[in-house]
Amino acid sequence: MYVAVKGGERAIENAHRLLANARRGNQSVPEVTLDQISEQLGLAVDRVMSEGSLYDRELAALAIKQARGDLIEAIFLVRAFRATLPRFGASEPVDTGAMRVQRRVSSTFKDIPGGQILGPTFDYTHRLLDPSLAEGFVPEAPATAEASTAATPRVTDILGRDGLIESSPQAEDGAGVGDLTREPLNFPADRDLRLQNLARGDEGFLLAMGYSTQRGYGRNHPFAGEIRFGEVEVEFLAEEVGFAVPLGSIELTECQMVNQFKGSATEAPCFTRGYGLAFGQSERKTMSMALVDRALRARELGEEALAPAQDEEFVLSHSDNVQATGFVEHLKLPHYVDFQSELGLLRKLRQEFAEANAEPMKEAAE
Repeated sequence: MYVAVKGGERAIENAHRLLANARRGNQSVPEVTLDQISEQLGLAVDRVMSEGSLYDRELAALAIKQARGDLIEAIFLVRAFRATLPRFGASEPVDTGAMRVQRRVSSTFKDIPGGQILGPTFDYTHRLLDPSLAEGFVPEAPATAEASTAATPRVTDILGRDGLIESSPQAEDGAGVGDLTREPLNFPADRDLRLQNLARGDEGFLLAMGYSTQRGYGRNHPFAGEIRFGEVEVEFLAEEVGFAVPLGSIELTECQMVNQFKGSATEAPCFTRGYGLAFGQSERKTMSMALVDRALRARELGEEALAPAQDEEFVLSHSDNVQATGFVEHLKLPHYVDFQSELGLLRKLRQEFAEANAEPMKEAAE
């Protein structure tokens, strides 16, 4: 990561004071609070938590405020804070099948066990600016009903019972799970590391990569098997008592993509999978993640890797917006010596070029 480490002390101090004033803006306007950011800019908070790899709504809201709404800078702040925290262990895998669902849709089947639940979404809005929001708008109370106790099995599990989709890839018994927050990424990368990388990856980059697969660059013909958003319980194995204890609940979005089928001389054709999971309500992110996940599985599925989205080194090495930002923004730091050396070399080459072309002209004149 490239960061500024040198400079005039007084100039930097003045820049900090100027930034603080720019962040606050017109002081006659009420200052935005963390509760307002968390409650009214919830999707921005969800993105910062996901790509910052830290589930804490208050800290994510603080980072957004400190970063003046620059979400990548906020993600950087959250990651930097996360690096200071002690680590006590790893939680048990969450069971998204037991999710307390707030939204659940499938584009593969109209009728699914537990039903389609539209939930809070922009999908059915007209995308017209609403002037009433400029004036302290108070919305109508939403329609309510008793929570359903009906089971909401994953659509891919329904297909799996009939053998119509490949089994969910499983790690080998006893195999450890990689951790990108503690170890550098190496290639070839197994799916656990790829999914971690994609979960932390920039949403815009993954959206572009996922879109490319739909346009023919990655052998993807996807169907949204299911997208679900809701609360899941997080548990931690307490060695003192010998069983897992609940720590609390978090909100997650999960996307299961059903992709084009494959088969062989020994295996019947079946659908394949792509998977995405992120903190909060992050549907665009998880859908893009699932598309790219499927594209990156080309090697394990015996497919040719010809498209950018199938090149794991290209995708995984360029998806992290904190690393990418640092590498791009370091260009703002002084490069005087480097540039002067290249400038001197260019002038020398131009002089040699001019002299070489002057000789034939002199000979022609004689």
